[in-house]
This record gives sequence, structure tokens and C-alpha cells, in this order.
Amino acid sequence: MRIVIAAIGRGRKEAPETTLTNEYVQRIAGLGASIGIGPMEVRELEDRPAGRQQREGDLLLAQIGNGALSVALDGAGRSFTSEAFAKWLATKRDEGCREIVFLIGGADGLAEKVRQQANLQLSLGAMTWPHMLARAMLSEQIYRAVTILANHPYHRG
Repeated sequence: MRIVIAAIGRGRKEAPETTLTNEYVQRIAGLGASIGIGPMEVRELEDRPAGRQQREGDLLLAQIGNGALSVALDGAGRSFTSEAFAKWLATKRDEGCREIVFLIGGADGLAEKVRQQANLQLSLGAMTWPHMLARAMLSEQIYRAVTILANHPYHRG
């Protein structure tokens, strides 16, 4: 099951958040293949000031391919424990889902149409996080889910 993180904005190549996200992408490629999860890709989308939120919404929605499951990151969304998130990913994989696209908005948040069209709204917690840090946090939780499903010792919950 392919994983895509579609996110508004471009990270600086040497930024710690970008480095951390890329590290988890690589880890998922290695371990995830053994359990049918991955590869994972991060798609950075342009953000333009004019009509920003609506334009960003269009860019994000365009990343959802036919048959893909979409997950909008939103503070008001559903919260999971790491174990429950792993179980959710495994269930989607076992149901034959071929691709999950996680959608991360820009500084102004997600357009309402993204929230409405998403199959799931997911919260990383009640606090507001910078979108570059949200990528790293989501990548880590996906990797953690992979380790839980693979019985790898990374997760000691």
C-alpha cells in the first residue's frame, strides 16, 4: 500500500524537519516492504498568495488518485493512539487499499472542501503545529505504525 504525504510549501533541504522526514521515508521503504506498506513519498506543492487557501485546496485534492483513500490532517479530526493508528493502517491495507494520501495544508490551514472530501480527518493533537513539523510528526507515526505491525522493537509503548 503506497503512502503519499501531499503538503503545501517547500521545506529547506538542510532544515532539521526536512532531514527528519526524509529519514522516516527511508526507514519505511526498508521495513514497510516486508509488511506491504510503502513506499512513502512526500509531495511538496507550491503555495501562492493569491486566493491561497482555495488554490491550496485544489492542489491538494489533485493529488488524490482514483481509488486512493484521503486523510486530511486537521486539529479537529480523529485522534488515534499509535497502536490504534497501526491497526487502522493494517485494516486499510488488508481491505485492498492501494494508496493513502495524507493532506497537509499551509499556514492558513485546509480549505473546507478538502476537509469535506477527505475519507478521514486526522488530528496529531489539539495544539497547532507548523506544517513542516507536522510532516515530520506524521512520518514518524507512520514509521512507528510499520514497526508495530512488523513486531520491530522501535515501539515500546
